[in-house]
Amino acid sequence: MATETLKSNAGGATGLRRVLLDNGALSALVVLLVAMSLLSGDFLTTQNLLNVGVQAAVTAILAFGVTFVIVSAGIDLSVGSVAALSATVLAWSATSQGLPVWLAVVLAVGTGIACGFVNGLLVSYGKLPPFIATLAMLSVARGLSLVISQGSPIPFPDSVSNLGDTIGGWLPVPVIVMVAMGLITALILGRTYIGRSMYAIGGNEEAARLSGLRVKRQKLVIYGLAGLFAAVAGIVLASRLVSAQPQAAQGYELDAIAAVVIGGASLAGGVGKASGTLIGALILAVLRNGLNLLSVSAFWQQVVIGVVIALAVLLDTVRRKAGATPGASSGAAAGGGKKGPQILKFGIAAVLVAAVIGGVSFFNNGSSGTTTKVGMSLSTLNNPFFVQMKEGAQAEAKKAGIDLTVTDAQNDASQQTNQLQNFTGEGMKSIIVNPVDSDAVGPAVRGANTSDIPVIAADRGVNKAKAATLVASDNVAGGKLAAKTLAEKLGGKGKIVTLQGVAGTSASRERGKGFADGIKAYPGIKVVASQPADFDRTKGLDVMTNLMQSNPGIDGVFAENDEMALGAAKALGGKAGKSVSVVGFDGTPDGLKAVESGSLYASVAQQPKELGRIAVRNAVKALRGKDVATMVKVPVKVVTKKNVADFS
Repeated sequence: MATETLKSNAGGATGLRRVLLDNGALSALVVLLVAMSLLSGDFLTTQNLLNVGVQAAVTAILAFGVTFVIVSAGIDLSVGSVAALSATVLAWSATSQGLPVWLAVVLAVGTGIACGFVNGLLVSYGKLPPFIATLAMLSVARGLSLVISQGSPIPFPDSVSNLGDTIGGWLPVPVIVMVAMGLITALILGRTYIGRSMYAIGGNEEAARLSGLRVKRQKLVIYGLAGLFAAVAGIVLASRLVSAQPQAAQGYELDAIAAVVIGGASLAGGVGKASGTLIGALILAVLRNGLNLLSVSAFWQQVVIGVVIALAVLLDTVRRKAGATPGASSGAAAGGGKKGPQILKFGIAAVLVAAVIGGVSFFNNGSSGTTTKVGMSLSTLNNPFFVQMKEGAQAEAKKAGIDLTVTDAQNDASQQTNQLQNFTGEGMKSIIVNPVDSDAVGPAVRGANTSDIPVIAADRGVNKAKAATLVASDNVAGGKLAAKTLAEKLGGKGKIVTLQGVAGTSASRERGKGFADGIKAYPGIKVVASQPADFDRTKGLDVMTNLMQSNPGIDGVFAENDEMALGAAKALGGKAGKSVSVVGFDGTPDGLKAVESGSLYASVAQQPKELGRIAVRNAVKALRGKDVATMVKVPVKVVTKKNVADFS
């Protein structure tokens, strides 16, 4: 009897422990909601909670698809890129190719499924590790998205853009889609043969195979489902932005994986559920939303989110140890020493490497073959401003008869450093750099200085290194013009918010300084909030949505580029151009269209093509040993509805 009592008590303790472990994510979400509610009076409102839902929607939909893969002991790093590719296919086929919207949607969904099937084929029949197979698809899908769109956003069909709107003026469609996809996920996992197969494969793949499951075919379906969900997520994201952006959803695959793990799924496979994944996505969204409302630095936001992910993985480790059995590792040991599959993996890897090298060689056949080579590293090509800069540079390079190599750093400072180091190693005669971060680019530029390669800084300056010249718009003057324009529009009084660019770049600092200096002349205007949105339209949309909750009575917005301004205008909805005046910077084609339509009041226009041309001219002068000016200013001008026709 005593023994039974001890067993009962032990079983109760174990059961309580299991309950706490399995419901840790829900407990964390509740605690987080309470904490944010206490810290910010604007958090626990109906509208803000709907905003959290909208901001969680894309990540959650992606994560539902990734749940299938992780439950079956796999991983999918490609879902963000597949989402961008699917949205690009939809927009391109419906606009450029003139296909009916319904057919374009079918093609987009088919694209996602096809990418998933390719992942499944590589994993099941190609014997590639899921990490490698999906990492390859991440690159391929992103590249195809850029090829199709030529690096520029493509307008989304109006009928599909309704997915980013609301029903009844308050219920967001993305939230409805998220809930629907969550229910489908729960149904598949809990009520279907393929769902039971996922758990069986994740628990013990060899046992599943011996019990009669066709594991290879099941994995095709599993990765195909992940691709399908990625396509839906891409369509929802592009609908919110009213355009398909080829660089959209970068890093979303990591958020999706984090959401699944935070929600209680095991990276070892065999464990996971739709409700947990939804909770994980909501935790990430609540964190970002709440930290925005509290005006926490973007840097600290990254720290907090990183800590949450690390703790989630730690919880996963604890859970697996708690449920481990003595024979858990025997299967792995039995599988060791099989050289055949390893040789096959190396063989496939060698074929893929050979294909990449062959492709690079093929596309490089069109180079001019001249000995005068100039490298140009742009911070991003996911922005019309920099696309136009590239076009101007290429036109001038062709005119000058030099071989210009243009690379895209994708707003990644470390990637840009690698590119500049490659340019130096390749013996470029001159280098043009548009820094992601003015400080971070310094060491690589110093390496070029050591090799006596002249460096031209374009649009943004270089810190802690020598640049032969800086070709840039007068950002300080432009910021002052923006302040004057917005202040005069508001009659010299009102509340405004500012959206800042990528921290550390001279463009953001100078535009911000010019605006801050200019707005001082209008004491009746108060800047109630300033938050970074990294020159990105999606972040501009989300940050502006959050700021509206804590500052409902704003009269104006200044964004340090047109992409953020367009995101802000989307967040403002019917208020943009009416009760709230939005001023952007750059004078991009999309920005000018918005000025013409009235959703943006003004944009401080630059001349990106001319900036690119001048940068190349100075690079040619510098490599030939001619003197160049240390600073070349490209004029800026305010564009409003009155004079937009002159710029369009």
